[in-house]
Amino acid sequence: MNDVARAAGVSQTTVSLVLNDPENSGIPEATQQRVLEAVRTVGYRTNRLARAMRLARTDTLGFVADDIATTPYANRMIKGAQDAAWEAGRLLLIVNTGSLDQADHAAREQSAIEQLLERQVDGIVLAAMFHRVIDPPPALADVRSVLLDARAHDDSLPSVVPDEYAAAHEATTLLIDHGHRRIGHLTTDYPSAAPGLRLAGYRDALLARGLPLDPSLEVTGISDTSGGRRMMERLLTLQHPPTAAFCYNDQAAMGAYQAAAHHGIRIPDELSIVGFDDQELIAAEIMPGLTTMRLPHEEMGRWAVRYLLDEGRAGTEPLHVRIRCEPVIRGSVGPPPSI
Repeated sequence: MNDVARAAGVSQTTVSLVLNDPENSGIPEATQQRVLEAVRTVGYRTNRLARAMRLARTDTLGFVADDIATTPYANRMIKGAQDAAWEAGRLLLIVNTGSLDQADHAAREQSAIEQLLERQVDGIVLAAMFHRVIDPPPALADVRSVLLDARAHDDSLPSVVPDEYAAAHEATTLLIDHGHRRIGHLTTDYPSAAPGLRLAGYRDALLARGLPLDPSLEVTGISDTSGGRRMMERLLTLQHPPTAAFCYNDQAAMGAYQAAAHHGIRIPDELSIVGFDDQELIAAEIMPGLTTMRLPHEEMGRWAVRYLLDEGRAGTEPLHVRIRCEPVIRGSVGPPPSI
């Protein structure tokens, strides 16, 4: 800093003011520019370790994820979190702890959190691959933390998740508004919070419009393309098949497309389909384009980091925030054949 002061012809105090709080320094703009030019010429860099000791913060945040780095949604979650951190002048340290072995995964997660704490991060985001309810690692109690796409069993930590129930309700209502009365639901028994919430939203939307619940229209299977095809086959072979289907995710919806094609059924002329997720390599690419509910992963990532940085909330009760899933309207929904 002394070298910068000599190169700019100013005092070291002036250099410090320009580097630390230029907007409120009271230093003339021309002098500020001279100092910044000297910084570039000298090659000065702030000593982050010294600054962290002085301010009692490191301006770094941890982002611990399980398997999201291997999913189509990872880039959206990480982008939202990264953008929010970058806008606030913070560095985001991302650690992926995914492992097929549950015990190994727990050990990796614990180790990742401990190492981030050793680096004195100002906060930690713990992100899950799928919306689920978890027991947070105890070490998160030692730092300001937030759960992303997960919720604590005891609500001990703030969390942000997609509003699965409302999205399913909206998707089903969309089909009802197009005139459909027999609407199938392709779901899964995967151990996460999402299937139950989406099933509840589907059922309540039917009941809200005075439509009966028909157990034969609810089929459960693996939520991939082959599973979706098998589930749709079961619905199409009913004595009174549905004229529309709300699918647990876009992969299952793609399987439903395949089953419809196998039976010579045209979408949306004879069968309407709504998916969930808005997977860009599926929803926008199949023909016709898939109407779907977009998971708000980028918005959730942003919210999580902004919550960590909002020190005004420190000491308040943990929050549980649900973010709306926006419908993405494409070409897979139309009126039933009889209308």
